Amino acid sequence: MTPGVWQLRWYAFARGLVELVCRSLWRVELVHLDRIPRSGPYVIAPVHRSNIDTLLCGCLTRRRIRFMGKDSLWKYRWSGRLFSSLGAFPVHRGTPDREALRTCEEALDAGEPVVLFPEGTRQSGPTVQPLFEGASFVAARARVPIVPVGIGGSEWAMPKGKRGVRPVKVAVVVGEPIFPPARPEGARVSRRAVSETSALLHIELQALFDDALARAGRRSG
Repeated sequence: MTPGVWQLRWYAFARGLVELVCRSLWRVELVHLDRIPRSGPYVIAPVHRSNIDTLLCGCLTRRRIRFMGKDSLWKYRWSGRLFSSLGAFPVHRGTPDREALRTCEEALDAGEPVVLFPEGTRQSGPTVQPLFEGASFVAARARVPIVPVGIGGSEWAMPKGKRGVRPVKVAVVVGEPIFPPARPEGARVSRRAVSETSALLHIELQALFDDALARAGRRSG
């Protein structure tokens, strides 16, 4: 569904506040923003070490981005309406959520960027874990590029299992867009193409993550 004028204005206001907090609290360094497509849909694929990673992704572009949120955030009507107004949509963890994937594709079809964490849930440490193929599959189905993003320092800014935040430096490094292999109109997405794209994405994410950790003053190994 195309967002209305007031939805976009509310999102712009909320996004501005988020960026102000990120820059003030975590001295966020945003690197290679010129690699973000200026128009059209794309999949943002970041490493995932903290709950603040989604907020940091919102700093990458002024355009409204869409992202998945755990379904418990929609437990209450007020919280569900709030997160939905900010571009989020629910996903049921632990099961193949076809409805969430369908929402991803609808958002991309509408020309909006979508955030998909290829590592799945939050991880720990400097090594990018084996990737789920959802991001590569969705990008291939929609024929859109994947923008890999390394985020360094967020694990210390808000560690997994902790509620408080720490005022540490965070760096976000954007990689060159990865384009899934072309396929004939009407042809199905091949498993081989998805696997190859995911393998390339894994390599790029590790390099970007290493760079981001170094910029944040953290060891990458």
